[in-house]
Amino acid sequence: SPFLQERLRYVLVLLLLHSTDSFYVPGVAPINFHRNDPVEIKAVKLTSSRTQLPYEYYSLPFCQPSKITYKAENLGEVLRGDRIVNTPFQVSMNVEKKCEVLCNFPNKPVTLTVEQSKLIAERIREDYYVHLIADNLPVATRLEFYSNREEEEKKKEKDVQFEHGYRLGFMDGNKFYLHNHLSFILYYHREDVEESQEHTYRVVRFEVIPQSIKLEDLKADEKSMCTLPEATGSAPQEIDPTKENQLLFTYSVHWEESDIKWASRWDTYLTMSDVQIHWFSIINSVVVVFFLSGILSMIIIRTLRKDIANYNKEDDIEDTMEESGWKLVHGDVFRPPQYPMILSSLLGSGIQLFCMILIVIFVAMLGMLSPSSRGALMTTACFLFMFMGVFGGFFAGRLYRTLKGHRWKKGAFCTATLYPGVVFGICFVLNCFIWGKHSSGAVPFPTMVALLCMWFGISLPLVYLGYYFGFRKQPYDNPVRTNQIPRQIPEQRWYMNKFVGILMAGILPFGAMFIELFFIFSAIWENQFYYLFGFLFLVFIILVVSCSQISIVMVYFQLCAEDYRWWWRTFLVSGGSAFYVLIYAVFYFVNKLDIVEFIPSLLYFGYTALMVLSFWLLTGTIGFYAAYMFVRKIYAAVKID
Repeated sequence: SPFLQERLRYVLVLLLLHSTDSFYVPGVAPINFHRNDPVEIKAVKLTSSRTQLPYEYYSLPFCQPSKITYKAENLGEVLRGDRIVNTPFQVSMNVEKKCEVLCNFPNKPVTLTVEQSKLIAERIREDYYVHLIADNLPVATRLEFYSNREEEEKKKEKDVQFEHGYRLGFMDGNKFYLHNHLSFILYYHREDVEESQEHTYRVVRFEVIPQSIKLEDLKADEKSMCTLPEATGSAPQEIDPTKENQLLFTYSVHWEESDIKWASRWDTYLTMSDVQIHWFSIINSVVVVFFLSGILSMIIIRTLRKDIANYNKEDDIEDTMEESGWKLVHGDVFRPPQYPMILSSLLGSGIQLFCMILIVIFVAMLGMLSPSSRGALMTTACFLFMFMGVFGGFFAGRLYRTLKGHRWKKGAFCTATLYPGVVFGICFVLNCFIWGKHSSGAVPFPTMVALLCMWFGISLPLVYLGYYFGFRKQPYDNPVRTNQIPRQIPEQRWYMNKFVGILMAGILPFGAMFIELFFIFSAIWENQFYYLFGFLFLVFIILVVSCSQISIVMVYFQLCAEDYRWWWRTFLVSGGSAFYVLIYAVFYFVNKLDIVEFIPSLLYFGYTALMVLSFWLLTGTIGFYAAYMFVRKIYAAVKID
């Protein structure tokens, strides 16, 4: 019951709130540094929105520390392709470094073999970015440009935007240049302490200015110190993919004090200049939805009142008039559909998805899955989907019983394996392709086994448990009896066609959420952070309302046309917005992404297919339950002899 779900959600939130320490998210408490303390710089991965294949940091011949250690990772990080590893950069709190050689000695530069040079040139051509972290803050490159304001203000005002990571290198004509010198700029916030104690510092921002400087121009001495050339006269470090290349990797460190508090240090990464767009789109959707709900409710309620009043009038006048409209099909409207087991299984998965998405967005809205805890969102979503199997099974079992199903064990198995099986199958095939590319985005074999164990060890038993109780419970009570002999369905008009229905029903829910979709796509495919979960929660509620309304209208028209086969049709038609999401994904692929190769395109469309499928299940389920409640209500209101 909704009350039970509410209680559960309440308990969950309480538990989560209880585990947060003061207001920091668990596991992300601030680290205080004293002067000279080492600040460790780690590498996360290399990414490119062109190939969509992340790679490990040491897949390229960068300088390596004496001992390479990988951080233990949670499920979400593994699925995202993060492989967090230590680097040889020596950075100390509040200690400046002018220029230092990273590895090898100045008289013995790093020599790249032809193979390595080829690989680096390839990655530069594919537009790869390198992601480093210091004290869990990702590195960013500052982009400054003059906004098109008035001329006088130009001198003062620069617009600053940040790019995640730094570019591996750049191309000029057909030549490749590698960024081999990194100028780190770290910002610290000085904490207030008592007078006798030493000052403590916290890292609040991590920027880098990458430069490409030729070996000859880096004047380096025996102590691994180097001097940077004047900005004007230096030549960049070219990488020639046809021969061996010699170069030095160097870095410098600069510290600046900052007023940013530790608690708000993520704000620079999350400043999206488009919050106005969000408000605009949400107000827009809300207005559209309210307007439509108003109209629909008025029409439906007035028409229904008229219908019900007519049907319930004294029968002596009615005998002469032929019955028409939805009352005619009262003897067939609850006739069980074809394939009741598959229908109830899909609806069970839809309920599972619905509960998972609702809880994830809600918890994220409270700020518990912030981007600072990497991979938390994915991990939470996976586990919640497994645990929500109870609700999925319960609703599926009860519906299957209502549809006169008998084989509950087979039904439960179908519910537990149909949708997850499709998801796992597609992911496995895509994973094989990623493996072939040696990308770190490939899910390692042990993780895959762990996911299978979770599916068969947690999800499957829970679905069975829910199904058992749902199947034993009283089935939904249908207010009218079903006739022995099905009546004939009259010839339907062209606009009652399924496909036309899908097109008509999909527009409204899609229009309500399409701007949000753009930001979600950018987050997934272009390495942006997505954090506007408050907006997402509103959009989700708008989506639920609009799906329910459209579905009710469609089923009303269908019953008025004396077509009583509404079970499957409502499920398909309510999911119509998924069709528009698919079209939008194709549009996004063509217009926004410059993916050209086969495997990245395959990945894009594989994952898009999963998103569209899940979205169809979600919206179809919402629509189905709304329509089912509506149909039971209207037939309960008329007197039937």
